[in-house]
Parts: sequence; structure tokens; C-alpha cells
Amino acid sequence: MVKRTDKDPLVKGRPKVVAVLSLALLGVGYVLAQGTETGSRVAAAPAGAAGQDRPLPLDFATYRARIEPIFLEPRTGPRCYDCHSALATPLRLQPLLPGQTSWTEEQSRQNFQAVSRLVTPGAPLRSPLLLHPLASEAGGDAAHTGGKFWKSHQDPEWQILARWVNQTPTAAQAAMAAGANGELDRQFFENEVQPIFLKNRPGHARCYGCHVEASRAFRLQPLLPGASTWNAEQTQNNYENAMQQVAPGDPAASRLLMHPLAPEAGGDPFHSGGRQFQSTNDPDWLTLAQWVRQGVAARSSDPPRGPRIYVTSSAGDTIDVVDASTNKVVQVIEGIELPHGVTFSSDGTRAYVSNESESVLDVVDTQSGAVLRKVPLSGRPNNLAITPDGSRVLVGIRRPRGALDVIDAASLERRQTIPLSGSVHNVYVTPDGKYAVSGSIEGKSATVVDLATNRPEWEIKFEAGVRPMAFSVHADGSTDRIFLQLSNFHGFVVVDFARRTEVLRLKLPDAPTPFGVVEGRTGTPSHGIGVAPDGKSLWVNSTQANAVFKYSLPDLTLLGHADLPLVHTLDGRSTGAVPEWITFTPDGKRVYVSNSADRSVSVIEAGSLKPLALIPVGEVPKRMSTLVVK
Repeated sequence: MVKRTDKDPLVKGRPKVVAVLSLALLGVGYVLAQGTETGSRVAAAPAGAAGQDRPLPLDFATYRARIEPIFLEPRTGPRCYDCHSALATPLRLQPLLPGQTSWTEEQSRQNFQAVSRLVTPGAPLRSPLLLHPLASEAGGDAAHTGGKFWKSHQDPEWQILARWVNQTPTAAQAAMAAGANGELDRQFFENEVQPIFLKNRPGHARCYGCHVEASRAFRLQPLLPGASTWNAEQTQNNYENAMQQVAPGDPAASRLLMHPLAPEAGGDPFHSGGRQFQSTNDPDWLTLAQWVRQGVAARSSDPPRGPRIYVTSSAGDTIDVVDASTNKVVQVIEGIELPHGVTFSSDGTRAYVSNESESVLDVVDTQSGAVLRKVPLSGRPNNLAITPDGSRVLVGIRRPRGALDVIDAASLERRQTIPLSGSVHNVYVTPDGKYAVSGSIEGKSATVVDLATNRPEWEIKFEAGVRPMAFSVHADGSTDRIFLQLSNFHGFVVVDFARRTEVLRLKLPDAPTPFGVVEGRTGTPSHGIGVAPDGKSLWVNSTQANAVFKYSLPDLTLLGHADLPLVHTLDGRSTGAVPEWITFTPDGKRVYVSNSADRSVSVIEAGSLKPLALIPVGEVPKRMSTLVVK
């Protein structure tokens, strides 16, 4: 009988985590023999069974049909899903889409990838998935914060899991599973991650000093006599062991990063090896996070081939790049702290990012993700825009006397600073390219700048701060109306551009139980607005309703809404996703909404208003933009 100790990271878990269920797909072939409920034994099967050095991957079809429903099974306490879809655990179950009672196939594959890392194929009694919720007297872990679901091996659910773990899938099934079980970059681990374990830190023992012990759950191979690093075979063993401590794509759910991190920086309460990382800005911690977050696909140097959705993390230092054809993150641009807005050069080779922490415009190569140039700005920036011909980047400067910085896209130099009466939060260029329109929260105004003269032409005042905007056009392409959102107003204002005056104010439908109070967002009940590429619909986010509403254009008839995901707290409450921004695919068939409280982006089918996917991204995602490469 294999029993786990309180030294095992899967027993201790993250603070307030209900269940910790995630590890790498490892191990030799085992089968579960018949026995008593506490005396069942695991007997080794021939290592070369089925012609493999290791068991074939787990069967996805059986997982989806028999295993996944267990996570949704009602219990006397919370379901597995209730905590593992909301908390930072290695087993991160995908949040169900609004109105759905089960996962889509794409979500199931993401769940399958996380669950598979909890299982040693052929070895139920070496699989944390089966041991953590199993009663300790039956050989399970000492404790499981979510409670013990199974009293013995005879429990029907436990038996279902054990049979699945013992399955030997067909070659076709193995190939399918292999596609769903991406591994992290082995070469990056060897070159960048592994040296961290041997590094001398002032006042600390090396990671190697303790983790070379055989009793450690995360075990490093002993160095050979006279060697200063590991050989290829040892490196592979270290890699496989490290994979057991991470949740690919999610550093915050990865034991390898969170256990040695100082508690005040969000790490575990105690690590017997001390606080190796004082903050998440430690260079070694960032290296580990890069490995976990990016993997092989995220560092791909292949140029974009279709639409990409760029999502900035307003409380982080990353920009997630989503492939709109697969709705998966395919690149993570790192190292830009507090990125605000993002727009693109005409040929799509550059991304321009307003960098709040350094008060610069970062010029990023879209293929490699590398920062090519930092253009100094006149003050702390907020959002930005680019002229249709790609010649000028306009950056809003949020200072008491606001301004627009004009950056020449050819020379990458600031050519002019246009002073404005109020600090600038968002700036847009009208579709015809003739005007820039800036919005000011503090100034409670919108200012229109003539881009032929770079001078303010007119201004419109409101009783509250001006938030995001969108524009409709006449048949000749000239600007027809501005749709803008205000602080403290659950709806949007319509401004006639030619008449320079407000002509309509539409309030969004009220929610039966309004969101935004607990989240502290009552001052921005509606944030995020966009006109679809075909100009036939207007989309408006609602923090208060936790939804996005669709209106027809030009008549502004309400066509319906799509619900956004809920955020579940430990005390059982459900809070809103706090939507922030909207963007579209070029054909207008899909709408993307950033959910700042949920660290995700919702993908919605524009025609049916049906949620299609929920994409995990960085910290407090807000501004988004669509890159199209022709």
C-alpha cells in the first residue's frame, strides 16, 4: 500500500484550497489486484507491456463519459467543481459556460490535461486523483480540505476511477490523448530552469541540498561524483519530476512556484526550505513562470497566420495572444509591467503598447514578442489609437492637464504633444481617420481633435466621467454617432457627431440581483462597448447584469444578451466577472469580452448570442484588440 505523508505537496495543498489534484502523466505499468478494502495491493506489470516503455496515455473518451461527471456530482459539502473551478489549485477545472450543466469538448480536453497529471496510468494507488479524497484508513491521504468522498476502494466512484486508470487504450485513442496532453518545453527546462535548483542564494541552502533526498515528493537526481550538473538521463528524470509540480499555463496553481514563494507575495504559509523567492518579480521565479506559462506553443516563432486577439493584463506584466481560429493562447508577451492599451502597425509586424509603469510606448515584434523600442512619453499613458494609414500612434496621457502624444510610426519618435483640458483615459480615431476623440474621467468630457491640424476642434461635457466609446458611420464613411459610456450610468449615451450634442441616452436592462457592489464597481456599472465590423450591431457590457447586450443599428433595438461567467467564493457567494472591453473577429461572427475578475475572456457567437469558449488569461484583463494579418 502506498501512503502519502504530510510532506507531500498534494496533501498540504495551497492555503484554503479544497482539493489539490494535478500531476504529470508518469509511471510504469501497474494493475490493481482484487483485495480487501484496506489490503488491496498493487502488482507490477511487465514494463514492456503493449510494446511500450511506459503505459499508453489515458483514454479521453472514457474520461469524458465516466470520470468528468464525478466532478459535478452533488455531495453533502461542495462539489469538486465548486472549488476547483474557482481556486488556484493544480487541478483547475474549466468554469462552465453560462446556462450549461456540462463542459464543451474543448473545455473537457483542458480538464483532461489537468486530471491526467494527477494519475499514474496503471497505478491507482500511486495516483493522487484517487488517494486525496480517499479515507486515510483505506490508504488515502491524511487530509483533504474538501472532505473524504470515498470510505473504501469498494466505493463505486473510486472503482470507476480505478478502472479508467488501469485501462490500456488503443493506438488511436493514444494518439488522440497525446494531442490533448501537451508538455512543457524540455530544452528550456534544461537550459533555464534546472540551473535554478543548483543556485546558491545568500542565507539559503540550495534547492538541491534538500530535494536530492529520496523521501522528497519533488526529488532531484543526485549529481555524479565530480559533476557540476546533471547528465541527459538525470535531466529527463528531473524534468518528469518537476512536471508533477506544475499546472501548465498557470504559475499560480503550480506547486513548484508557490511553495517556495514568500507568503506575503502569495506563496504557501510554510516551506521547510525557506522563502526562496521574496516576490513574483524575482528573476528566477519569473523564469519558472515563463516555462510554466508558455510551454512550447507559447514560444513559437511562427508568424501569425490569422486573426489574433491581444489581451493586456492591467494588474500584471503580460499580454496574452489568442488564436481566434482555436480560441487558445498561442503566445505570451512578457516583461511589460502594467500594459494598458494595444494597437498594431498596418502590416501587422508591430504591436504598440502603452506602458504605464515606465511611461513609454513599447514597440513589440508580433512574431517574437520581443520589445524592439521604448519611446519616451510626456507622462503616464492610458489608452492609445493609430491612424488608419498607420502613420501616427496617438497615446492618451492621464495627467491633470491631459494631452495626446503623437508618435511618428516611421521614426518611432514623439513628434508632438497636443494639450487638452482634461486628463485622457481613452483615445480613439474615427473610422474615416479625420479626427481623434479622447475621453476624460476627471474632466467629464469628450474632446474631438482635428488630425489635419492636430488641434482640438470641439468638446462635449457630461455630469460624469467619460468611459469607453464606439462609432457608427454614414454611407460615405464619415462619422455619424458616438456611443459612449459614463461613470455611474448603467447604459450609454448617443452623441450626434455633426450636431455636436447628445441626442439619446439608453439604460440597459436591470438585473434581478445586481452585481458590482461586492466587487466595488458600482461607479462603473457598464464598461466596454463596440460596433461590429459590419456596422449592423452595437455591443455593450454590463457589470451590473454580468452580461453583454446586443443592439441593432441604426435603430438601437435590443436584440438580446449573453451571460458572462460567475466567480465563486469560498463562502458560497457568486460574484460577477466584471467585464471591461469588447473586440471582434474581422468577419464579426465572434465577440470577445474581457472578464477582469475572472482572469478570462469570453467568446460569444454573435448571431446566436451563445457562449462558445472561456479562455484563461493574465491578471485583471481589460483592454483588447484584434490583429489581422492578410
